[in-house]
Amino acid sequence: MDLKRYLIIWLLLLSVLPLQAQKGKEHVPDVLPQQLVGETEEELSGAEGSEASAALSPLAIQLNQILQSPLLETAQVGLMVWDLTADSCLFRYHERWRMRPASTQKLVTAITALDLLGADYKLQTRLCYTGSVNAETRTLVGDLYCIGGMDSGFGLDDLKSFVNAVKALGVDTIRGNIMADKSFKDDKLYGEGWCWDDENPVLSPLLLNKKNDFAVRFLSQLRSAGIFVDAGTGEQVCPATARQIRCIERPMTDILQPMMKKSDNLSAEVLFYQIAHQKGGTQAGAKSAKTVIEQVMRKAGLTPAHYYVADGSGLSLYNYASPEMQVLLLRYAHQHPTIYQSLAASLPVAGVDGTLSARMRSGSARGNVRAKTGTVTGVSSLAGYCTAANGHKLCFSVICQGQGSAQDARNLQDRICQQLCQ
Repeated sequence: MDLKRYLIIWLLLLSVLPLQAQKGKEHVPDVLPQQLVGETEEELSGAEGSEASAALSPLAIQLNQILQSPLLETAQVGLMVWDLTADSCLFRYHERWRMRPASTQKLVTAITALDLLGADYKLQTRLCYTGSVNAETRTLVGDLYCIGGMDSGFGLDDLKSFVNAVKALGVDTIRGNIMADKSFKDDKLYGEGWCWDDENPVLSPLLLNKKNDFAVRFLSQLRSAGIFVDAGTGEQVCPATARQIRCIERPMTDILQPMMKKSDNLSAEVLFYQIAHQKGGTQAGAKSAKTVIEQVMRKAGLTPAHYYVADGSGLSLYNYASPEMQVLLLRYAHQHPTIYQSLAASLPVAGVDGTLSARMRSGSARGNVRAKTGTVTGVSSLAGYCTAANGHKLCFSVICQGQGSAQDARNLQDRICQQLCQ
């Protein structure tokens, strides 16, 4: 047998031997699943199998069992739990997955607004006039200016106080126009990434009962009060020389309550644009608000480039957040009592009020969990605070995305909360 044949036989043997060695042997993945990766044993989460479970805390084991829900066969779920008392992570499961937050985006807006503006901040809607008042003829020869401050709480009673302020000038005739000053923000009436067929709020700086018809309604009220107006309505920036005759102020906490308890989208956008105005001045838009939100993210230890903020309410399809992002912002809020007190007071309480009034109506979570809900098609989220049985204060975030039934996702979230409170 010549050398060439020997070489061929030898090469054949080399190719067969490794296959024989692998026969009957289980495959071991080169990289551990994400669920098994953690900095310490206490931070391990989502682990599968008896060997991994042995290293987990009792809470982690219980949460792992909850996460065996059939929901996770077809939907994405991210979860993070933080012990605020011990300042440590208790549980994490796909906590860095970027998903749509739905209305839990309102937490980001609220925390940023409280951080930048403070709980004592007031929204203003002002009434001014130009020209002069002739006392003998009881006539204002000039224009009235309604200067919007994007107050979603401005209602008919407030408008009547504007009418009374005009009367107090000694005026029963106006020879001029009713001008709407909407320079508080840019002229975009809808948010980035909002669906055209949703019931979207109108983002006008001058609102009456949440509608964009302020000047026309004001003119009608003046005439109903017996004031003759010899002109019409228009839009114009109020001159600096105008004199103020009335200012309606509303505490920010009055906007926070419907925003968080009832998940009112317009209220959230109002605070979003208060942030924008404070940062960018008149005609400011969403970009100015995003800049401030990113600053707060950095203070909370986050990298803003990992997320996307499109609006203040969570209506946008473009928002991207993660449970980790929301938990670290909740942690940041808790570290600052002036933020936390107003935020916690505004959150729905499980089994008691707001969007959680019909959820967790029994068990240890009732009256304990304070959290913001979030629901849009295909997304259900819940993030907030609770107190564990050992007295430790916790914050958490769970986002479900891609589920067929919102109720299934809510049931999963409620089970998690009940476990955290035990």
